[in-house]
Amino acid sequence: MRKNKKFMKGAAVAAIAAMSMGMLAGCGGSDTQQNGKETYKVGVVQLVQHGALDQANQGMIDGLAANGYVENENLIIDQQNAQGDQSNLQNIAQQFISNESDIILAIATPAAQVMASATDEIPIVGTAITSFTDAKLVASDEEPGANVTGTSDMNPIEAQVNLLLQLVPDAKVIGTIYTSSETNSQVQVDILEKIAAEKGLTVEARTISTVNDIQQAAQSLAGEVDAIWLPTDNNVASAMPQVISVTDEAGIVTICGEESMVRAGGTATYGFSYYQLGYNAGVMAAQILSGEGDPATMPVQYMAEEDCVPIVNTDAVAELGIEVPAELMEAATTVTTGSVAE
Repeated sequence: MRKNKKFMKGAAVAAIAAMSMGMLAGCGGSDTQQNGKETYKVGVVQLVQHGALDQANQGMIDGLAANGYVENENLIIDQQNAQGDQSNLQNIAQQFISNESDIILAIATPAAQVMASATDEIPIVGTAITSFTDAKLVASDEEPGANVTGTSDMNPIEAQVNLLLQLVPDAKVIGTIYTSSETNSQVQVDILEKIAAEKGLTVEARTISTVNDIQQAAQSLAGEVDAIWLPTDNNVASAMPQVISVTDEAGIVTICGEESMVRAGGTATYGFSYYQLGYNAGVMAAQILSGEGDPATMPVQYMAEEDCVPIVNTDAVAELGIEVPAELMEAATTVTTGSVAE
């Protein structure tokens, strides 16, 4: 007999639920026990496979484990990848609900949006989400107000623009490519345009619908821009080789929103670890499972700018034949194309 551990709010209700669950513990079947321990069901949904989201996924699992929730000991993990498909996300959401998942971990904005629209009872911890408020996942970052919270991957865009200007001091026009349906990407481009205007720069933007549009978008920018800045857009991150094939041929520096895009051939970034971002979300999930946290009152967490470092792809720099300022190279973490983050 599986215990009913639906998400409930309020100290009084929580206390009643705790007593009820204690009485039911003696009736628990094999689906709630592993090695004599109470077991929790965790549904993990990742929007699409690419380096940043893969790292966030592993970080979430490790964050849970570091806080006592370990797969095959007291945790059953249902790992799902939607392969960028909206109907897959909807099917996964219904699967998690049918399986009575105790918590859902959602990686990337569209994944969290579909999970949140499917259930207001199961706690949801999201990561790799730029703006929880713009995605309408929470009432506010400080007081989420419902069953969703998590960690934001809002990247230090102004610092990235400054990095671009270090590598291309005479840049006047910045190009960018993003998916029109990705809320997180639109938020970042809006910030880019504001920062660029303050610095006297022009932004040329190209929107795409799918990865199939990326090469054409990059080609349309090649003759019009001095450098390219790319947001943490899931379609763009999944198809970096198509972008780089164009930018390398045109001799254009590409500043990326995060590290895995640099390892895929981008020139540089100023950013943080997606593994750490996911790890922090895993810790939040553990707090919810233990009853120490309630998503409605757990503030959305952001990475601090002091956690960010410049990352330079030495292969890309050599291919473009550009000179990187010595002080930047001294401060930077260097990577090569195709290398894997540790």
